[in-house]
Amino acid sequence: MVKKILVIHGPNLNLLGEREPGVYGNLTIDALNSNIIDRAKEQGLECEIFQSNHEGAIIDKLHAARNTFDGVILNAGAYTHYSYAIRDAIAAIKIPVIEVHISNVFARDGFRSNSVIAPVCKGSISGFGFGSYYLAVQALSEL
Repeated sequence: MVKKILVIHGPNLNLLGEREPGVYGNLTIDALNSNIIDRAKEQGLECEIFQSNHEGAIIDKLHAARNTFDGVILNAGAYTHYSYAIRDAIAAIKIPVIEVHISNVFARDGFRSNSVIAPVCKGSISGFGFGSYYLAVQALSEL
C-alpha cells in the first residue's frame, strides 16, 4: 500500500520567485511543487499539494487529511506564529505533521522564532531553502 502525503503551503507562498528573492530564492511555487512530487515519487509516496492564503481553508484541508493521508508537510507561513486554530487542527487530526520553513526563522525577525504549531507537530525543519520540504518528504517516508 502506497503512503499518501499532503503538502500545504500557507499565505504568500504563491508568490515564490517574486517575493523577497533574497530570502526565498528565485524559483516559483510551480517549480517547488514539481520538485516535491518528484522527491515523493522517489520515496514511493503519492503526493497532493495545496496552497491557500486563508486560515480557514488550511484548517479545512487539515481536517479532511485525517481520513485520506498518512502525513502532512505544512508551511503555515506567518500563521506559524499566532494561529492557535491551525495548532488545534493539527492536534485534532492524529496523523504526523511536519512543520517546514524555507528560511531559517531563527535568523530573522524575533517574532518568527516563535511557533505555536511546533509543539503539536512531529518535527520542524527550517533554513534549507526548498530542501526543507525534501527533508520532510524523506522524514514522512521513514515514519
